[in-house]
Amino acid sequence: MSRHQLSIGASAFMLGLAASPALAVHNLPTIEVGGVKHRASRVSGPAPARRVAAPALATPSPLPAPPPAAATGNPAAPWSLDEARAPLTQPKRPDAASSVRNFSGAQVNAIPFAQPSDALEIVPGLLVAQHSGSGKANQYFLRGFALDHGNDLALWIDGMPINMPSHAHGQGYADANFVIPELFSSLDVRKGPYFADGGIFASAGQINMQYIDKLPGGLLSITGGSFGWARSVAAKSWAVSGGDLIAAVEANHYNGPWEVAENTKKLSSFIRWSQGTQANGFSITGMAYSNHWNATDQIPQRTVDQGLLSRWGTLDPTQHGNSARYSLSARWSQADESTFSRVEGYVIRTELNLWDMATGILEHPELGDQFQNFDRRNIFGLNATHGWNYNLGAVPVTTRVGLQGRYDDIRNGLQDSFQRNVFDTPRDDYIKEGNVSLWTDTTAFWTPWLRTSIGGRFDWVMASVNSIQTPFNAPRLGDGTGGFCFAATDLENCAAWTGPFNSGRKGQTMGSPKAGMVLGPFHNTELFLNFGEGLQSSDARGTVARLDPHNGTPFTDTGQVLATPLLVKTRGAEAGVRSKALLAGLDTSLSLWWQDFDSENLFEGDEGTTVFGRPSRRYGFEWTGRYTPTDWLSLDGEVSATHARFRGTDRVQQAVFYQILSGGSEADAIFPLNVPGNSPGNYLTNAPTVVATGGAEIGEKTGWFGALRYRYFGSRPLTEDGQIRSIAAGTLNARVGYRFDNGWKAQLDAFNITNNRGDAIAYGYGSFVRQDLLFLPHPGESIGIMDRHFKSVDPPAVRLTLAGPLTVFDGYIAQRP
Repeated sequence: MSRHQLSIGASAFMLGLAASPALAVHNLPTIEVGGVKHRASRVSGPAPARRVAAPALATPSPLPAPPPAAATGNPAAPWSLDEARAPLTQPKRPDAASSVRNFSGAQVNAIPFAQPSDALEIVPGLLVAQHSGSGKANQYFLRGFALDHGNDLALWIDGMPINMPSHAHGQGYADANFVIPELFSSLDVRKGPYFADGGIFASAGQINMQYIDKLPGGLLSITGGSFGWARSVAAKSWAVSGGDLIAAVEANHYNGPWEVAENTKKLSSFIRWSQGTQANGFSITGMAYSNHWNATDQIPQRTVDQGLLSRWGTLDPTQHGNSARYSLSARWSQADESTFSRVEGYVIRTELNLWDMATGILEHPELGDQFQNFDRRNIFGLNATHGWNYNLGAVPVTTRVGLQGRYDDIRNGLQDSFQRNVFDTPRDDYIKEGNVSLWTDTTAFWTPWLRTSIGGRFDWVMASVNSIQTPFNAPRLGDGTGGFCFAATDLENCAAWTGPFNSGRKGQTMGSPKAGMVLGPFHNTELFLNFGEGLQSSDARGTVARLDPHNGTPFTDTGQVLATPLLVKTRGAEAGVRSKALLAGLDTSLSLWWQDFDSENLFEGDEGTTVFGRPSRRYGFEWTGRYTPTDWLSLDGEVSATHARFRGTDRVQQAVFYQILSGGSEADAIFPLNVPGNSPGNYLTNAPTVVATGGAEIGEKTGWFGALRYRYFGSRPLTEDGQIRSIAAGTLNARVGYRFDNGWKAQLDAFNITNNRGDAIAYGYGSFVRQDLLFLPHPGESIGIMDRHFKSVDPPAVRLTLAGPLTVFDGYIAQRP
């Protein structure tokens, strides 16, 4: 390879590497401030007798990628009339279920999305929200799960995990802001714990994203629009050294409608050299990502009602975030008629600094309750799968076995700060966490209308936590004038030095059986039945903790906490039907599902603690339909509804509520404003109840095209008693454009064109903000004024995009066979 080839082919990747990484805080606190932490309430055809080799699918990789053009906005319609009218055939994949879906890159990009990570909303029933700036990991909602920043929804890209265990801001933190949707070759969706290769974060579902291996025509896309939106994507591939070299770079800026502009500055890059195909081939991939933004967090509804803040205001103009991700990965696969293998390995570096404020001035009246999460980690991992196609008598059978391994070397923590200056450190930890998983499944095709799958997995997780918090930077109890604790008599003044008492090791194993059956197709209709057990993991810090990091001491019972198990069992089942028999061009499915959790554990990133939750149950239905009557028109709709509740009685909250009522204003100066939302109940907080989407895509290979997309996010309980609820949001987005014969297009997107003012995200908890001082004195030790804290749906906005083939470098790189 020549020097010119190396320099040009790697240019996009090096742009990302040159970006400044996010640096975790190293300096220990130098300011000593009094203040005691007080927790606010949170709460058709037959299967052949002799089958060809199965795709070389290694967990968690998706289906083999479609032709590269399908992922680049190719002018061809994303939804094929021939495919829509083709009769159903018995699924060949071992992981078939009525809710399994696979989308091409063209299908993903045919839908208007406001942020690149919002492209994941093509998944039926999935909602992606944001409450703290365009660089922080999204909030995810699916099937009655308020998934926080990704716990229980496993996200993978090119065989690499996105979810982070024991993350500073939440277990399973999954930042997908580095994803470039224009590069998707496929997006594979599976829901529920029914699949043997679904790992620790896949209890609610998993999304496997695959990038393209080549893009001969290249792509250049430039977008500008409302509120300072500017985004450009450039991608190109060349034949190099017997393979394909592809490089891409994305640059993005956004201010948003907020009074304090987000000033998002994002740079993502991607480079890959590959040879062969997904089923038989090899690739090596590098990615780099950097992002800086001002955090725009949720605000209390009362401040807007009283005219003290606008809907686009903020409690703290110094909130901020920066993050970075760098990765190097490789893939090898081989398949023939009887066997298939795939091995994927990766090394990832991630970094995050995040300054947020949730409770205003409740805990620190003078300086405010701003806090910083910092997290930096190195991740090493391997996925390997081997499978056989064989016959047992006259029955075709496929067996797969797999190994998943991952190790995270982590330094993270939680610090209280004022205008990003740290004054105490509730948590500062070194964490080493690894897991090894073995899995297998076997699928038998008994008849042309019956197939069964049975499988299971065995997971082993080991974690060690070494807290390096010292008495010189720990939060102070009382007035903060004393040193660190020597005896119980010093508690009024000493530091809450919990470090040595929140360190330790924990390991756990768990097995998870899986089973599935497919009947049909009969009259172009097939039936599915699936059952499986899964697991939910807990933040390692919560499994060894003995003392609350804010007010715990080793000398009294004050601040003692209950450690959580490292793994918790989940189990669920799904029955569904899919049919093309109702109307030519109509593909529709209905799924009925149920899922139980033995415990709803939750790591609270702004508190540095893990809540040991009660058992829970969710059940509901999901309907999807797509109608393609002609080559130029496709209509789709999805509706899901869920009943989500805790099981049992919350006796702890009963006692808390009794104390609130009996103490009255003598115990809390803002009584009874602290009462709503604190009575015991069984609602799973923030669990989505009704989600619906509908859309239309119009257009052919050239000429005019357009799209409409409606998204409804129903009202949901924000507290366990349901007294505080979110406001439903229904947004309508539109697209119109023109495709030219040379492959270029001009496209206009409009978002929230009806100016809906529902909640993009909302929470129910207690706070006290500076604006409250106009009406009330600071309450001192209090759980705060219970209120709905929200971030509104963005107002109407428009963006113009010009996109087409990129040929500028064709004369500089020699094309090789």
